[in-house]
Amino acid sequence: MAVGVLTPLVLVGHRTGLRRMGRRPLLLTVAAGALLALHFGLWLPSLRMTSVASSTALCTTTPIWTTILLRMRGHRPPRMVWAGTVLAVVGVVILTGVDMTLSPRALAGDALALGGGIAAAGYVLLGAEVRRTVSTTAYTYVCYSTTALILLAVCLVSGAGLGGYDATTWLQLAALTAAAQLLGHSLLNRVVSTLGPSVTSTAILLETPGAALIAALWLGQQPPVAAYPALLVILAGLALVVRASRSA
Repeated sequence: MAVGVLTPLVLVGHRTGLRRMGRRPLLLTVAAGALLALHFGLWLPSLRMTSVASSTALCTTTPIWTTILLRMRGHRPPRMVWAGTVLAVVGVVILTGVDMTLSPRALAGDALALGGGIAAAGYVLLGAEVRRTVSTTAYTYVCYSTTALILLAVCLVSGAGLGGYDATTWLQLAALTAAAQLLGHSLLNRVVSTLGPSVTSTAILLETPGAALIAALWLGQQPPVAAYPALLVILAGLALVVRASRSA
């Protein structure tokens, strides 16, 4: 749906940006789209397997994996970044331990959400590289198109339903497209070239309390009491990563 909205805008005013994309930026953009597809493909199913709060908290560990990937590329993060990383990992261990006591299904959901967070880190890093020379619209359009094609292929192979939804569901999908995709992800793609991947990836921190609140009010879903300390530990660790990354 996001690609459908962007297509006329690209055809009318941004065809030059698409034509000017070199081979390397194009390949990196396609790779970013594949990682975004992996992110969605892992995270969204996890929401039905574990609590929304646990799933979102684990998926928003993206700054940790961004820091680790940057270190592998030669970047030396401050000590506080590593302290925050360790603290957040401790929170992840606690949270998965809590979910293990609930059911194997909840633990599997945790694993999927964690994988979604790792995929998102690669997506942000590749986006930061491409956006040095490619416009936001051109990058976003190619990236989203790649994601859509990959997920469409997965749905066709798996036999997933692609229609037959009621009016309420279509409205919810439209809201997701406008808010989460066109506004959320597209804004990340726009600022990643100036703020950098570490700071940009921390913007998703607000998803955890926001998603937990929406799940409580809309779905009547309350995480287990034992999960709250783990969620706080994860957020505290990520907050340290944010602070250290901004001051570095």
